[in-house]
Amino acid sequence: MRVISGEARGRRLKELSGMETRPTTDKVKESIFNIVQFDIEGRKVLDLFGGTGQLGIEALSRGAAECTFVDLRREAAALIRENLKATRLEERGKVVQGDSLSFLLTCRQKYDLIFLDPPYASGLLEKALEQIAAIDILSEHGIMVCESAAEQALPALAEPYQKGREYRYGKIKITLYRRGL
Repeated sequence: MRVISGEARGRRLKELSGMETRPTTDKVKESIFNIVQFDIEGRKVLDLFGGTGQLGIEALSRGAAECTFVDLRREAAALIRENLKATRLEERGKVVQGDSLSFLLTCRQKYDLIFLDPPYASGLLEKALEQIAAIDILSEHGIMVCESAAEQALPALAEPYQKGREYRYGKIKITLYRRGL
């Protein structure tokens, strides 16, 4: 696993051992960043189910102003800090070790780009989408990027949120949501 582009290009990221974390493949990650490439520079990013931190780190490497990483597991939060240090992006990254849904309830900041990649079939993706829409932490014209199993149907959200295009990569599906005015 490596950073694909930007100031930390080519740097290797560490992974957690075991099956609890399912890092996004390089192919899918590259596709995600091709889709949102013009919506990164200077933006505030939230990597809600951080894992290794690779999606938020890629965004920082490509010019995002800041990124907040959230993960429940202590070892994942420590790994994200390690990966931020290894890529020399730690000054623009904030790591929160705690429950992602609880974080949303106490969040007082708006984000321009939100990555949602929780464990598949956990129900966390749908809950996070509903909470984000309810507390409205996505900025105007902001984007949520959701990774799920290809067969998983994701809900439509109330206005001003709009479910956008879906992209399939084998057993993985990327779904975009955008916030209008």
